[in-house]
Amino acid sequence: MQVTLDVKRFNSEDPSSKPYDQAYTLDVEEYFTVLDALIRVREYKDPSLALRCSCRSAICGSCAMRINGHAGLACKTKLVDVMVGGKVRVEPAGNLPVVKDLIVDLKPFVDKIRAVEPWLKPAGPDPKREYIVPNETMQHLVGVMGCIMCGACVSDCTVMEVDKNFLGPAALAKAYRFVGDPRDGAVKDRLKALNEYTGIWDCTRCMECIQACPKGVAPMDRIMALRDKAIVSGLHNTNGARHAEAFADLVKKNGVLDELRLVPRTYGMFNLMNMNAMFAAIPVGWRALTHGKLPPIMPHKLHGKENQDAVQHIYDKVEGHKP
Repeated sequence: MQVTLDVKRFNSEDPSSKPYDQAYTLDVEEYFTVLDALIRVREYKDPSLALRCSCRSAICGSCAMRINGHAGLACKTKLVDVMVGGKVRVEPAGNLPVVKDLIVDLKPFVDKIRAVEPWLKPAGPDPKREYIVPNETMQHLVGVMGCIMCGACVSDCTVMEVDKNFLGPAALAKAYRFVGDPRDGAVKDRLKALNEYTGIWDCTRCMECIQACPKGVAPMDRIMALRDKAIVSGLHNTNGARHAEAFADLVKKNGVLDELRLVPRTYGMFNLMNMNAMFAAIPVGWRALTHGKLPPIMPHKLHGKENQDAVQHIYDKVEGHKP
């Protein structure tokens, strides 16, 4: 079987270097992974090709890169599953500085993991031997503890593409691991920190991190769980928390979302009357109008009382008011 690897290359150590594409055509076996093919290129065609790998068993996470535009582990991705017309596009992981070719600098990734203080902060006196936790109370953390720190979720995070300050899905999933641990005594402090800018409310729920994660950690789901915990803990005074509460309340009341009421309830009328905010909103409003995205001026409800009752029943059931 023949395959052509279209590799994006770059060398940050060369001041004159610019990103460029280089194609390698080689004969491979059908069982080859993308990493197998890249190693063959490096060993037999171009020893200057730089890539990072270690276990080759989807355990270490070293070979995370973008394959046909989406992040994944090269050692876990079979060529036959991603070939399009006999070609496979390979690029370094996104949202991280490229060192050379397919190798990225992981320092920003690690720094954000450290920023959430990924260690237990137990309250009270130390136990004489160890902290005893029933197995059942830790079951919900098994999934998030499967993270191998590969950075695939960070690579495809759409928020980090426009805001490098965002903690990112990996760090927030790691934060959830400790917020959800019954042994931790600093949950409220952790949630307060995560409730600020760059934290849990900056996620746009694009689900890219869920698709990219090779271990099923589902970082976005962990971020949503952190939001729930923050609201339950009484941390309501953020645009994100107000938006979530207003969204749920308006849908419960009308059966559909009243978008015109959602904005003032999220930001507050005082903030909307601020001149700077008004001028900033004008271009957004104009684009919404010209693209047919402006919500109706008159509030509306879901057609038919039966449909509205159905929505109300869903809320009552979730909130425990009715069986």
